[in-house]
Amino acid sequence: MFNKKTIEDIEVKGKRVLVRVDFNVPLKENVITDENRIMGALPTINYLIEKGAKVILCSHLGKPKADNLEKYTLAPVAKRLSEILGKEVVFPAELEVVGEKTRAAVAAMNEGDVILLENTRYRAEETKNGEAFSKDLASIADIFVNDAFGSAHRAHSSTVGVADYLDTAVCGYLIQKELKFLGEAVETPERPFCAILGGAKVSDKIKVIENLLTKVDSLIIGGGMAYTFLKAQGHEIGKSLVEEDKLEYALQMLESAKAKGVELLLPVDHLVAAEFSADAEAISTEGVEIPEGTMGLDIGAKTAAKYAEVASNAKTIIWNGPMGVFEFEKFAGGTIAVAKALADSNATTIIGGGDSAAAVNILGFGDKMTHISTGGGASLEFLEGIALPGIEALNDK
Repeated sequence: MFNKKTIEDIEVKGKRVLVRVDFNVPLKENVITDENRIMGALPTINYLIEKGAKVILCSHLGKPKADNLEKYTLAPVAKRLSEILGKEVVFPAELEVVGEKTRAAVAAMNEGDVILLENTRYRAEETKNGEAFSKDLASIADIFVNDAFGSAHRAHSSTVGVADYLDTAVCGYLIQKELKFLGEAVETPERPFCAILGGAKVSDKIKVIENLLTKVDSLIIGGGMAYTFLKAQGHEIGKSLVEEDKLEYALQMLESAKAKGVELLLPVDHLVAAEFSADAEAISTEGVEIPEGTMGLDIGAKTAAKYAEVASNAKTIIWNGPMGVFEFEKFAGGTIAVAKALADSNATTIIGGGDSAAAVNILGFGDKMTHISTGGGASLEFLEGIALPGIEALNDK
């Protein structure tokens, strides 16, 4: 999966290059509220412009339905990208994405020109990897470049199907970077290698835990999923979140970690509350048991210190999922402590997209991390050891 051709391995001058980017940006009243994904695509776009390619960009945005298409147009992105690049980004704005206007615009392109197609999900076939849409996309291009890691786990027309109809399909800088950091971390990590997993449910991370237990030296577990492990060990967890059907699995994972010599760490104290609310009174427990009538909403101070200590001694760290309900200020302390430990460490620190990426950025530690993955679902599947269809479809070196 890691040894794929990149834009630097091919000749792009004068070629029509279709680039699948991730412009699935948050919009409020047609104003982009977070431009990170646009900025992430710029190295690839600028390289292709400089090398004289005819750059045709495509992306999905949200989940449009027949009655709300206007809400999900990429027009605001085309406008903003024109400002950032300092040159016009032509936006044909066709409901069929590749129609007569688009074909005419592509035919009129000069080297270094940029076109942005309308939201690929305006076409119902996109998410089904429909042949007709894949062929339409391929018909306006000579080369396919995938640079949308956040969508690489989806076998859609614009991520996989189009590559079937073009001889040249390579990755851009963003995917190259993801493969380098995630790939090297998982396959050839500098040790000690520590994985930190949080979030609400064990069921979301089953395959990740199984795969990482064969690779890491220590595995730290926080967030709601920790209470299923603690209950499996016979501890009192009060009203905390628990997946009763995963108790047996949690015990198996604890046994597996022991057998493999992996240190598996669980909370030894907690911040609890009587109800799930930002205004609830936060109560610290003395130890691992959670009092009846209360629920765990964050790791406690002793746990945070222990997790930070383990992280500070690691050489490679992957983190996916917050330690508590970090969107509630009173219960964000555990996540902040872990983020700070990673920010202060000399390790290669990789944040696996999703909530942990949001937490790190919100807390202001983003620039202290080695790599923040752009794909929540994609990075999780990568950590599960699953081949991502959007990567598999690209040419090998």
